[in-house]
Amino acid sequence: MADWNLGMGTLSEANLNGLAVMLDNAKCGWKQLATAAKDQPRFRCSESELTNCSLQVLNCTGSPGRFLLDMLAERGCTLAFLLQCLRKMEHHQAVEYLTTAVEQIQITVQPQAQQVLEGSRVVLSCRASGPPALGYQWFRGKEEISGGNAPDLVVPFLTVAEQGHYICRVNHGEKFIFSKWAHVRVIRSGNSSSEASSTFFSATSGLRITYQPKHQTVSEGEAVLLQCFAEGNPPPQYQWYRNKGPLASATQHKLKIPCVTTADRGKYYCRVYNLYHEIRSNEVTINIGPSSMYDANWKPDEEDGSIGPTRQLSNFYATDKVALLIGNMNYLHHRQLRAPMADVHELTNLLRQLDFKVVSLLDLNRQEMHSAVTEFLLLLDRGVYGLLYFAGHGYENYGNSFMVPLDAPASYTSEHCLWVQSVLQRMQERETDLNVFLLDMCRKRNLNDDTIPQPGPWKVTANIVFGYATCVDAEAYEVNKDDLSNGIFISYLKKRLMEDEKVTVMLDRVGEDMGQCRITQGRQALELRSNLSERRALTDKIQSTDCPVTSARNLQWAIAHVLPESRTLEFECGVKVQLGFAAEFSNIMIIYTRILEKPKDIEHCTAQLSDFSEDLEIDLKHTNQESLLEAGSILPIAECLPQPEVPKLYTRLKALQRLKKELTFTVCLNYQYSNLEEELQERQTVSIGKPLVSKLNLHEPRVPHCSSSSSFEFNSSSLTTESSMMAEGLGEPSGMSSSSTSANTCWTYYSNPGETSEVPPSTKVNLPEENLDTDECQSLSAGKSLPCTRVDDISYRFSNMPDFHSF
Repeated sequence: MADWNLGMGTLSEANLNGLAVMLDNAKCGWKQLATAAKDQPRFRCSESELTNCSLQVLNCTGSPGRFLLDMLAERGCTLAFLLQCLRKMEHHQAVEYLTTAVEQIQITVQPQAQQVLEGSRVVLSCRASGPPALGYQWFRGKEEISGGNAPDLVVPFLTVAEQGHYICRVNHGEKFIFSKWAHVRVIRSGNSSSEASSTFFSATSGLRITYQPKHQTVSEGEAVLLQCFAEGNPPPQYQWYRNKGPLASATQHKLKIPCVTTADRGKYYCRVYNLYHEIRSNEVTINIGPSSMYDANWKPDEEDGSIGPTRQLSNFYATDKVALLIGNMNYLHHRQLRAPMADVHELTNLLRQLDFKVVSLLDLNRQEMHSAVTEFLLLLDRGVYGLLYFAGHGYENYGNSFMVPLDAPASYTSEHCLWVQSVLQRMQERETDLNVFLLDMCRKRNLNDDTIPQPGPWKVTANIVFGYATCVDAEAYEVNKDDLSNGIFISYLKKRLMEDEKVTVMLDRVGEDMGQCRITQGRQALELRSNLSERRALTDKIQSTDCPVTSARNLQWAIAHVLPESRTLEFECGVKVQLGFAAEFSNIMIIYTRILEKPKDIEHCTAQLSDFSEDLEIDLKHTNQESLLEAGSILPIAECLPQPEVPKLYTRLKALQRLKKELTFTVCLNYQYSNLEEELQERQTVSIGKPLVSKLNLHEPRVPHCSSSSSFEFNSSSLTTESSMMAEGLGEPSGMSSSSTSANTCWTYYSNPGETSEVPPSTKVNLPEENLDTDECQSLSAGKSLPCTRVDDISYRFSNMPDFHSF
């Protein structure tokens, strides 16, 4: 909303001149405005001042109205008082003009991405607030849609030709704003229209609640959070009710009561509706228990009217929540994978909603994986929740799991991989309150590796949760769908991750859901291992502290996510070029160039990037492209898409963790004057430092350092940004004892595996655990899998699966 308490000096020259033109008349003009302003003594004009206003007409460029407006502005007149005066004198044209100039157009309802059957009805909705009589115009890509000038764009029978990216422009006069992009995608029904119809409910049933609110019993003074999630076409809206009465301003999918009192006791439900449908959530009860936080098992009296089950209160919280997500796809000596990119992207977005600090990395070699885990350990400390997710090739021997890096040789062994149990041991030493491992990889035996790793002494804790995407000696699968793929594990995990339940309960439900998936029955089943003794959940709140350790942890995480600031380059020919930056992952960045200004005598010009730093691997096919898709980004990053009237060129930079020096490149401006046939060029070299995760120098080996129980010993007033100064060693399995409970233990690298059974070097390639031997699993071809795709609803058969792979 606009701030009407600002002074008139905040109006632009164009707006002041526009008002002056409307006030330069005798019937309803500047004299009437001066009379209306007399209500405030400081705005009263003397006879001589009014005479000076009149004399402005003698100047060829003079304006009595502008002279009076300037006087009012100098005396501190606010926009609100000016509007009051214009209304008092009933100058309706000036009132509308001022309102338009001050009120900002804000989009309140964004269009949503949709996937529907061919021939289905699609409704895209866009709503905005601001000045009256807003105008709407819809676009598909850069093409203006004829007749698409209403808040709702209705496509009665969607065809393949009509799929694509849609956007809405909202304007009032010359002021305009664009909505977010919405990707509308056609799904062909295939051989079984009934099965396809059940898959894409949005095309038929219109509205469905996917997550119901829960009964809650809390103590007075605690916070309450009710949630209701729904899917629909058009997108759903929400209204919460208490005791059958609507709650003011409770129009989001979440209802939060920060400090509950007995007045909040009652029955709640959420009304979910859109343009065509309306449904109600389950009715739940909020019971208010004793104020004592220690009476966790209190139950209400029967006459209290509670209809829901009581549950044990969770008084747990985290001092911080951090996550490291690694997805390896483009293996050098093994079958390349497709799912990790989409899975890491989706899991990153979900964990950030739960207030996790997330580092997301794609395609790491052995050294980079070691360094990344070491940096991850630096983020952990007492009371922190730590989560590590890995998607890629892997194996398990003798109960020990190994994550395979990008550069692992064909016949890899444990010395080429990262030992999961060693990472766990390091995490335990950090005295975290919760350690969660989500391993989305195969667990078949590696016949090339007969090593039996011998870990050091384990510290007894009750805070470990292992969620394996598959069981022992089995494979984990991904479903290929056009450009994007989803692993089976993440396809089901993303539906449960936001549930406010003990993490083991949540994963149990994921396993139950996966058990209903026909395409993996008998082939993949989630396995859960845990010794978690407390009811800790990923949704637990954070109670941060102001200690130096927390400050360093925040700094350590922040420096891995710093993007260069957008900048404007000015060339000698008068062209101005904007450089913008966006992060796709912690080690993948997108740079776009945009022409901001160009002289009228320049007919056309483009700004392209070249001559990148030598230590950065650049795919020229992914530089200077007109769309993100052409630049190699297949993720649905709507906010990065160009607006129809603002063309840009995109360049996607991968593997930033291998950048050893500051990133430099050249901006080449190619332009042509209207009266010349020859194309001219100007060049500027740009240095943007070390963006994102490149600051952590993951390509460098980590040197072991002595560590205290907190491992952060420094002056809080001079926090260092060089993570390697505080790094801990991490290596392969060892037969040596590596740890101690002393406060000043010196951490050491693990050496090569100790007590092992020696086997002759094998020349076999690690294939058995990567590919299915049966002829029936040749695979499936399906549509593109966006984050909201429901894998379990699609009909698959193993006899027709050319793209169904294991990790």
